[in-house]
Amino acid sequence: MSMNVGSNDDDGDDAVMSAINTTPLVDVMLVLLIIFLITIPVVTTSIKLSLPKERVEVRESKPENIIISVDQAGNIFWYDARIKNVDALVEKLKKVSSVKPQPEVQVRGDANARYEGVGKVLLACQRAGIVKVAFITEPPPLGG
Repeated sequence: MSMNVGSNDDDGDDAVMSAINTTPLVDVMLVLLIIFLITIPVVTTSIKLSLPKERVEVRESKPENIIISVDQAGNIFWYDARIKNVDALVEKLKKVSSVKPQPEVQVRGDANARYEGVGKVLLACQRAGIVKVAFITEPPPLGG
């Protein structure tokens, strides 16, 4: 360790040292670099997954699309007409599934409805051979 005690020439004035000692600054920066290099692998996960890409897709409401609604009580509606049971829904969907090109079934489920009602609609679509099923939702309010 060394210490700067000044020069040997006597001017009589105390000379101000204007040099900044950067050694502590470099030491702190190297410590921070090491900390970041150690924590980066912890932040990333080791399991390789192909995650879906989220995008906003504008859905067109075509006249040939079929809209099936499920209310809070679990009642199923074909447009505005109530369907008595799942078998009646399957029969209606079988008639539609034979049309070329096959229309899209759009399911509108109430936010407070139980999953059972929506699940029945999906099962009916599967049994009828419907290929395209979409869920209609409302976008969240801006800012929250």
